[in-house]
Amino acid sequence: MGRILSIDYGTRRTGIAVTDILRIVPGGLTTVATCGLMQFLADYFSKEPVDIVVVGYPVNMNGQDSASMSQIRPFVAKLKKLYPDKCIEMFDERFTSVLAHQAMLDSGMGRMARRNKALVDEISATIILESYMSSKQYKEL
Repeated sequence: MGRILSIDYGTRRTGIAVTDILRIVPGGLTTVATCGLMQFLADYFSKEPVDIVVVGYPVNMNGQDSASMSQIRPFVAKLKKLYPDKCIEMFDERFTSVLAHQAMLDSGMGRMARRNKALVDEISATIILESYMSSKQYKEL
């Protein structure tokens, strides 16, 4: 059994989270520059077993795709083509940034740490992963 890796795709930075090998504990892994994301994934996949990749699906409050989907759809298509052995899933990421900021506040982080956008992206990826693991979508795989 391989890990589950989640991606909070952004135009500049991408947050990444991953489970342990038993898929019990999700945790933040890193934030990478989006321009280097494909290389990062290739390196990570060569070192670690990953079976499922969950990509955050940004949806507006009215249920319509957000503007960033024009970049995410080609990214997901490329992932599916390069890694046909992996299950590539998209999962609703509404409110993850808000939840990430709230988690940072609740943990007692100072103002300067909360301004770290890379940390927010990593926490957002972790929230996407936690939500996915709790979802019916995952349990039906």
